[in-house]
Amino acid sequence: MSEISASDIPKGKWVERLLPAPLRPYARMARFDRPIGTWLLLFPCWWSIALAADGWPSLPLIALFGIGAMVMRGAGCTFNDITDRDFDGRVARTADRPIPSGAVSVLQAVLFMGLLAAIGLAILLQFNRFAVVVGAASLFLIVIYPFMKRITYWPQFFLGLAFNWGALLGWAAVRGDLGPPAYLLYAAGIFWTLGYDTIYAHQDKEDDALVGIKSLALKLGARTRPYLYAFYAAAILLTAASGWAAGLSWPFYALLGLGAVQLAWQARDIDLDDPFDCLAKFKSNRLFGWLLFAAMIGGRVIP
Repeated sequence: MSEISASDIPKGKWVERLLPAPLRPYARMARFDRPIGTWLLLFPCWWSIALAADGWPSLPLIALFGIGAMVMRGAGCTFNDITDRDFDGRVARTADRPIPSGAVSVLQAVLFMGLLAAIGLAILLQFNRFAVVVGAASLFLIVIYPFMKRITYWPQFFLGLAFNWGALLGWAAVRGDLGPPAYLLYAAGIFWTLGYDTIYAHQDKEDDALVGIKSLALKLGARTRPYLYAFYAAAILLTAASGWAAGLSWPFYALLGLGAVQLAWQARDIDLDDPFDCLAKFKSNRLFGWLLFAAMIGGRVIP
């Protein structure tokens, strides 16, 4: 195992300070102490809500999707940990996660996942009927994703399919249908995910190769950088097409340009052999998410 592949569980954070000891493994399993994944799941939802709005996006929808992203990301991470428990125990970064470390049993994890999924369902049922159907359709992608790393070097593509479903669901929750802007935004999000999750996967490439897990980091290796440029360029072009199809005004394109600079910086500056830099660049996608959210709102409310 590589010495630089340190545990991904943060120490000394709010989970240890504020939660009773019996609850801490569950909070860690749901990644409540590592919110970047929630942000990456949430932003396509918020972008789509803003894209579909007639003016300012609905604050109740923003709040509901925020809670829903947190609990469904937690349920997804728990399911991923259940299916990957044998692999996780053999990778330095994940060996002390709650299930492989023995802090949580598989049965306890299943029950916890069911609780989170029930909360997510309660939130989904607040939307219109068409949006409920769209949301339910994402379950297939959620279920198959953890197994993709066993059979293809493109698991990042399947993560993109699942993690960007909110680009469709947000539009459906606002308008009760699906339109070209939502489909274009969904495609843009998939390419965005191909970029940021390939960066993320470079943290584990040595251990993944040892235990037999496939990823784009292993597939592309030293050729990763030009692919990052290509993935991110496609994400920007498809997002621009989405905004154009939705009739957004000039502030959208101005802020999207700043977002393009942020993505280009990631691809240019990344040290693919430094796990800590890979994690920092991965987390920097939160800034891109905020820039694009501001772009969608600005393009709607400013003539």
